[in-house]
Amino acid sequence: MAKLKKLVYLFLLLIVIAGLSLFVGRYPAPGVMNPRLLQSDSLALKLVVNLRMPRILTSLLLGAVLAGAGLVFQMIFSNPLVEPGFLGVSQGAAFGAAFSIIFFGSSLLAVQGTAAFFAVAGLALSYFIARRIQYGGWILRLILSGIAVSALFSAGLGLMKFAADPMSQLPEITFWLLGGLWSVTWKDFFYILPVSLLSLFVTYLMRWKLNILNLDDETAYSLGISPERDRVIFLFTATAATAAVISVSGIVNWVGLIVPHLARRYFRTDTRYSIPAAMMMGALFTLFCDTIARTFFSGEIPLGILTSLVGAVLFLILLTGKKSGGVSR
Repeated sequence: MAKLKKLVYLFLLLIVIAGLSLFVGRYPAPGVMNPRLLQSDSLALKLVVNLRMPRILTSLLLGAVLAGAGLVFQMIFSNPLVEPGFLGVSQGAAFGAAFSIIFFGSSLLAVQGTAAFFAVAGLALSYFIARRIQYGGWILRLILSGIAVSALFSAGLGLMKFAADPMSQLPEITFWLLGGLWSVTWKDFFYILPVSLLSLFVTYLMRWKLNILNLDDETAYSLGISPERDRVIFLFTATAATAAVISVSGIVNWVGLIVPHLARRYFRTDTRYSIPAAMMMGALFTLFCDTIARTFFSGEIPLGILTSLVGAVLFLILLTGKKSGGVSR
């Protein structure tokens, strides 16, 4: 009951912070905008409705997906150091974006579509290779194939950067890799919404199974579930949503790594509570970082830099603090 109350308080905090962030920015002056200004200033109204609102909603969706997928990966692989891009997803998206910028131009739709395609291709290739490895358990084979696929895409990304025009294409690739939501519109938000919501919904409904999947397969079978089938469902839904959001945001690190640790710190390892907690904490985390990115400096700081900075600080605090809930079997 205490954990349920914490979830309710966390949800209410998320709603309040998201509402307040609508009025935080650099127009008409850096700081908090007076809500009454929306009645008299048409530019302020357009700014809030057409720019800040889709950006805030996208940042919430981005954080929820990355944090939820991160906790799923950490529970399935029984490893607290894995994150949503573990199976070649992030590197595949980065390669796809660079490929599009060089060969198809920097059209937003082309970059997003190609990044999403290669992100899903990274998962498919990892799964394909894992099925053909002749030794070790399924999790070990996935880990090995994921490492190999990530390395392949990283090498491909290096070749793309080497071949890019240093005056135009290379800067675009670099800024995409830094991550950011400065160009997000309503179209981008609705582009990623269906896959992201479906993934979050499926993960939420099946969250109790993660407690069982963290046990050995014999115990899982005895409790009436099919561990291999359920792992594939979790991995596919988490990866599909991750591919969708990073195709819009670029590479945003640390959200899927550090937020699951925070969720386990305050809600322990019971995924009935830690999964929704991680989703809401991830949404708060990215919203906080993105608000700082667009408010404190006239030249916007890339979101990926801020999430890495804040995430690394939180990680050091966790390492030097009391032991949190683990994920090992």
